[in-house]
Amino acid sequence: MGDVLAGFHAAWEFESDSVLIRYERGIRTPKLFQVLGTRRIPLAALEGVTLTAGRRGTVVLRAEPRPGADPLMEAADGQLKENHDPYRLVLPAERETLAEYYADELRARLTESGPADRHLVAPPAAPLQFKAYDGKASFDGTTVSFRWFWTGASSAKWKAGDQRFSVAELGGVEWRSPELFEGHLRLLPRDADAAARPAQPDQDPASVVFGLGYGAVHESLPFAAAVLAAIRSASPPAPVTAAVTAPRRDPADIAERIRRLGELHQAGLVTDEEFSVKKAELLAEL
Repeated sequence: MGDVLAGFHAAWEFESDSVLIRYERGIRTPKLFQVLGTRRIPLAALEGVTLTAGRRGTVVLRAEPRPGADPLMEAADGQLKENHDPYRLVLPAERETLAEYYADELRARLTESGPADRHLVAPPAAPLQFKAYDGKASFDGTTVSFRWFWTGASSAKWKAGDQRFSVAELGGVEWRSPELFEGHLRLLPRDADAAARPAQPDQDPASVVFGLGYGAVHESLPFAAAVLAAIRSASPPAPVTAAVTAPRRDPADIAERIRRLGELHQAGLVTDEEFSVKKAELLAEL
């Protein structure tokens, strides 16, 4: 097609075998989009296109990626807020007819559906790094490193020392959004017994946890996606058994988690009801 359709935070260029998405860098553009910059989405990575009414006089054109085709969306695991979805293009309602034309053109070119057997969209490029609440995470393309902060790391992590993980050792990545309290990035070792892993990320040396102002989505999610893509490229994914139910916790750990929750509450990121419910859950672990 070769045409360009510009929306509020991005422009889509329709090519013969892909859609080139260029995200704006303005102050109103979500930081995740600014970090992503430009992404080429092969048509083979898409299985559908929708056009729906948006908010406040807008329409939304959305390309639907196939499961497993994009490491960013696989790592996000459905946790991205709607306005942070990199596959949405928001346009003024008066451009609905034009958007419908491009949606029909794009649908006609899609031939694949269902889960992809490999990543088809390029991951964010290494090296990458970000600051979590309890340490600094770095990835050079082959090795993930965690360096602990004395102000945030648990005693279990201090005893284990700074950590280094080769991509070849890993079987997956678990990312929990920092926009929900107690977010984290956990590396899942390929051959380790899941039952032997600490159930709580703040006690697991293979995890970094997110606190107020640390591990933002636009930093931690591209990091998780890059690591996941490297793992998939190294070898086929290995099944990972879910973690065991959490044991009774150390009172000092519970107190620290309540303190972190209180910071989120005071910052207005957690409602009174959410604070009360979560605090009760934490106290019940004693």
